[in-house]
Amino acid sequence: MPAMHYTIRWPDATQSVAYSPSLVIQDFFQPDVDYPLSDFMRRIREATAIANQRVAAKFGFVCSRAGDQLDDTERRAAAFALQPDAPVRIVAFGPAD
Repeated sequence: MPAMHYTIRWPDATQSVAYSPSLVIQDFFQPDVDYPLSDFMRRIREATAIANQRVAAKFGFVCSRAGDQLDDTERRAAAFALQPDAPVRIVAFGPAD
């Protein structure tokens, strides 16, 4: 199963590199498009759930790294919770290490 990294730019212009065990993230986001924080998080949650379903179907268990990544993304997003329309974007997609 192809895994990937993607770079997130947060509303304060900081960036973080995130991991997905599946390319499904690309079905939910276009690079260099701003998404309101609330929509971005809804999409990330859904994409992560689908990625984990794919991993479970293939290997019989979910990807703990994907869960950890979602937890990290949730923590970062919490810093902007009072700004649900704050822009978040995927800057780039890339291969996993």
